[in-house]
Amino acid sequence: MTTPDIERRERYWDTRIGVDGRWRVDHATGYVGPPPGADLAAMRTGLGRAPGDAWAVWTFSVSEVDEHLARQDRMSAEQRAEHAALALYGLHQQSQSTPMHKSGVRPGQALRALRATGKFSEQAVDRRVDAAATATRAEALHIHLRGLVTQLRAVAQPLDYNTLLEDLREFEHPDGRRRVRRRWGRDYYGWKPDADPTP
Repeated sequence: MTTPDIERRERYWDTRIGVDGRWRVDHATGYVGPPPGADLAAMRTGLGRAPGDAWAVWTFSVSEVDEHLARQDRMSAEQRAEHAALALYGLHQQSQSTPMHKSGVRPGQALRALRATGKFSEQAVDRRVDAAATATRAEALHIHLRGLVTQLRAVAQPLDYNTLLEDLREFEHPDGRRRVRRRWGRDYYGWKPDADPTP
């Protein structure tokens, strides 16, 4: 059962980054700037590990625990997605002075921006994105995203980690997987709706 305290908690990146996309300022302490390196290192311990196996990642988790699944020693799709998103955020934000979470930048858009930088060959980025989008298991998607996030970090390209978390959660189910692929495809290949569509 969710407690009111948990319901009010924000995701880690939202506690650090304001809606304006800048680092939040704690007026009590005067803090401004990126998360502590120790936090990011703890998140990265989740890379390549099953959700729940990386003890340090639990500190940053705010997803509700499904009591029924917990009694079976299982985790919900939400918890698994949050684990992956936290681990990827820890990788993405590492050594970056600007926020790598930016509200409204969907994964497909961020990957399109990566392709457009010219830092990596377009064909190589296309291959990585194709491998991620056509993955048939969430675990395989996480592996492909690790390489893509490393490239996003190299060009300081942020993305919306709340949207990524939702996509990771949806990807665990066949219908959701198809929806995620469609969204990423539209964004990656730059589809834009007509401002004045002709009937």
